[in-house]
Amino acid sequence: MIELKDLQLLTALARHQHFAKAAQDCGISQPAFSMRIRNMEEKLGISIVRRANRFQGLTEEGMMIVRRARSILDDAKALEQEVAASRGEVSGVLVLGVVPTATAYAAQLVNSLRETYPRILARVEVTTSLAIQQRLYDGTIDAGITYEDSLGRDLVTVQPLYEEAYVLLAPETMVAEFEDDITWSQAAKLPLSLLDPQMQNRRILDRIFDELDLTPDIVSESNGFMSSIVMARAGSVATILPRALVDALGDLAGTSVLSLAEPEQLRPICIATLDRQPELTTVRALKEVIAAFEQ
Repeated sequence: MIELKDLQLLTALARHQHFAKAAQDCGISQPAFSMRIRNMEEKLGISIVRRANRFQGLTEEGMMIVRRARSILDDAKALEQEVAASRGEVSGVLVLGVVPTATAYAAQLVNSLRETYPRILARVEVTTSLAIQQRLYDGTIDAGITYEDSLGRDLVTVQPLYEEAYVLLAPETMVAEFEDDITWSQAAKLPLSLLDPQMQNRRILDRIFDELDLTPDIVSESNGFMSSIVMARAGSVATILPRALVDALGDLAGTSVLSLAEPEQLRPICIATLDRQPELTTVRALKEVIAAFEQ
């Protein structure tokens, strides 16, 4: 008989494509992890893993088992939550994938979720829009806050949240000649620190500059906003941030916040969940809190 733990290990291996990383994610040693996979192969009488000097992927039979395993693990998780709900307890772990630009909104959402449903543990994982779509399908996140136009719609339910607008955060001395706003053309001439090109926000900004036939002066890149914000406060660069993030951070001494105009750019942010029957009680609770946000 295959145990749920075996299925959890196998799905982790499919996700990480690496024995050591999968074992670490599951909280067991690599030798113990490998032994359980081999025992599963012996029980079933098939090869699950392509083996050589290093991990070569799963066999066709292995991928078939992974697809079934994800469905079984989803059902087991839903069952646990439904049993708890029948006792009047909405509890469980809610894994929420969030693009970097939406972290401020996600933090406010999780805070409201905690106040309404204190027995739900929300785990926020900041990642790319592409990873959110992939992880929704493989069941490693329960919901994603991401760009609406980055999602395929097969088996995914999308609910609009808000429109992302952009502002320039810059040292006061760098933008002293401006008052409340700045054009994209003017911003492109400043030394800019932006997210790296693999991030959806950066691809959006690159597309905006390209459509306006502008070549921005990019002097620094990173996979998160913190370094850009620190550098802006230090007086060396400007950066382009979502307005929601700047509003959440509050006053940043020594900097100015200018609206980016001519033209104003807006990008819809949504929450995406995988179509499940029954729906996880934690996801239902999250949607209830979002509905309250909109009132």
